[in-house]
Amino acid sequence: MTNAKPINVSRIDHIVLRVKDLDRMIRFYSEILGCPLERGPGDERLAQLRAGDSLIDLVDIDSELGRLAGDPPAHNAPNMDHVCLLVEPWNEAAIIEELRAHGVASGDVESRYGATGFGPSVYFKDPEGNTVELKGRG
Repeated sequence: MTNAKPINVSRIDHIVLRVKDLDRMIRFYSEILGCPLERGPGDERLAQLRAGDSLIDLVDIDSELGRLAGDPPAHNAPNMDHVCLLVEPWNEAAIIEELRAHGVASGDVESRYGATGFGPSVYFKDPEGNTVELKGRG
């Protein structure tokens, strides 16, 4: 008998955020967080940004695709709890300064556990109220 499992998850492939202001969110994730636009937005109003080996998909809530999931997210009821993005190399001072330079308020840098073990991390909100965590390796 083999111990192989039929489903073996190795990493997060992509996340999808339904957004109100697609252009603003593309600028935030590409210019501030350094996730380049890989595809879109096109007629579907779906933008796919590269986050290392993963993608962050942004879907305009007013598009046909965006309306399929129901009511739009709100600051007091965002789409998700948070997304965590691994940052390498981790330079705490530079990261905090980059966020501040773009008017992004962040929490304290603390050691937290994630896929790569314990490491420094910081939380902040994107322009539509979704929580983002940037994390370094431990």
